Amino acid sequence: MRKAELHVHLEGSVEPATLLEIDSTLSAAEIAAHMPKERTFAAFIESYVWVNRRLRSPQDYALAAKHLLERLAQQDVAYAEVTLSAGIILWKKQDLAAIYDAIWAESQASQVKTRWILDAVRQFGPDEAAPLAEFAVSRREHGVVAFGIGGYEDVGPAQWFREVFSFARQGGLRLVAHAGETVGPESIWAALEIGAERIGHGISAVEDAELMAHLRDRKIPLEVSISSNVCTGVVTTLRDHPVRRLYDAGVPLVLNTDDPALFFTSLDREYKIAEREFGIPPDEMAANSFRYAFDAAEREWASGL
Repeated sequence: MRKAELHVHLEGSVEPATLLEIDSTLSAAEIAAHMPKERTFAAFIESYVWVNRRLRSPQDYALAAKHLLERLAQQDVAYAEVTLSAGIILWKKQDLAAIYDAIWAESQASQVKTRWILDAVRQFGPDEAAPLAEFAVSRREHGVVAFGIGGYEDVGPAQWFREVFSFARQGGLRLVAHAGETVGPESIWAALEIGAERIGHGISAVEDAELMAHLRDRKIPLEVSISSNVCTGVVTTLRDHPVRRLYDAGVPLVLNTDDPALFFTSLDREYKIAEREFGIPPDEMAANSFRYAFDAAEREWASGL
């Protein structure tokens, strides 16, 4: 089934085989030891940062992009918006321009049409995010379609990023925010208030009927990643996931993988889980994946579905 992936982190997609190719000093046992051992958001972040530290050169990032896009193509993914943790790249004091240009060149060679979202880290604050937004705008004609924020919602409130989001929007970028993943619906409201057009995760919206109606009426989608939410302990069990309640409330949804290598999942698997466990039609989710893309051509294609 032809579909799009709108919420996948490049760094969270790096499989053990790719890590071994990047760094020959690693072993499979060492890699396994650094995968999340607990179902907590903190354990996930620890593993995510460990993988990021293994990516040391533009070539490493390009190889990660190549392998991700190959796996997506195998799943009949025709279009992808891949998130690059640009905030972590600057935190590591690496050359963001060289890294981005390498992954953009690699993605242009893929059969999967690819656009990029550059992500700032909430807890690093707006001063660290500002140069990222400037860089993202500078690459708007070279594959960057949106600017976003991720990280700890309770440490870096959305309000901090109002001016940064405004700059990115004025520069022609779309806006997305991780919100309502580990914090309640007030975090989603805050993200919407500064201009977020899609919400990463957003499952706490189920706690607020007014918010669900707002998302439904304004056609603001939630990028739902079911396995991610289970693996980070955001929901206790698969059956506890609110995706069906959100669907029944008319909230626009798109299915995604988030960090497939860390959560041992794939987009095909997420579609199967949604259908088998929650009765959510895969064809509708596939159509939504194009309908809510930031690329105008993909949205236009979806309008004919």
